[in-house]
Amino acid sequence: MPSFDVVSEINHHELSNAVDQANREVKTRFDFKGSGANFDLKDNTITLSAQAEFQLQQMNDVLAGKLVKRSIDLKCLDPQEAVIHLNTAVQKILVREGIQTDEAKKLIKLIKDSKMKVQTAIQGEQLRITGKKRDDLQTAITLLKNAPCEMPLQYKNFRD
Repeated sequence: MPSFDVVSEINHHELSNAVDQANREVKTRFDFKGSGANFDLKDNTITLSAQAEFQLQQMNDVLAGKLVKRSIDLKCLDPQEAVIHLNTAVQKILVREGIQTDEAKKLIKLIKDSKMKVQTAIQGEQLRITGKKRDDLQTAITLLKNAPCEMPLQYKNFRD
């Protein structure tokens, strides 16, 4: 029976390259000279540190540009509130991966409401969609591509 998996994942190598490029740009920009502004990537968390909050906003723009150039969707980023101390400002950005259960249930409901002849199952942080015909699976992919979703979706393991 034909099937495919719906996943939400990012390329970690490209993510680290984008953070490194953003770090290099911030270190060479004139408006950041001597400010000690930098990016730090650890365990799917990007930490931005600078002297002022407006610098954090500029750093967010730089990071977003680098991520887009590296084909990483900005929907997977979850920026937290900036913490401002006397002369330092720190902001954490969480990088989300996997389809959460509530989002998966919304996608399953969307597929069931369309009355397609496919079965969906939640398997960890991904969805497995099976059907009798390849055409049904392709219409399911088209439906999911057009669906409003909080996370970027990829379609893998298409098997006949």
